[in-house]
Amino acid sequence: QVQLVESGGGLVQAGGSLRLSCTASGSIFSINAMGWYRQAPGKQRDLVVTISSGGTTNYADSVKGRFTISRDNAKNTVYLQMNSLKPEDTAVYYCNADVRPTSWPPYTRNYWGQGTQVTVSS
Repeated sequence: QVQLVESGGGLVQAGGSLRLSCTASGSIFSINAMGWYRQAPGKQRDLVVTISSGGTTNYADSVKGRFTISRDNAKNTVYLQMNSLKPEDTAVYYCNADVRPTSWPPYTRNYWGQGTQVTVSS
């Protein structure tokens, strides 16, 4: 069993910053890509950014230059530093990871966290 647990969401004024964290735990053999997605009320879940195990990143155009993803492979943790936040960044942010478990079958599977609310006031 693998779990992803996010933390760090909250309420912030426009122009402010937040840092999200997501830690994977459980029967983990290895983790490939990790990333963050977000879902605003009434909208679909969209990509924010992903990072490969080697550090290659892929940002949505809407967050380039404002958000920074990083990961600590030793801690199975991915971070999202969000600066210059805008009201349109308000959403539930979900952590996502491709994990190869130690359990059988040993196939890489995709996992989601429970989500953390980010609210940016104008």
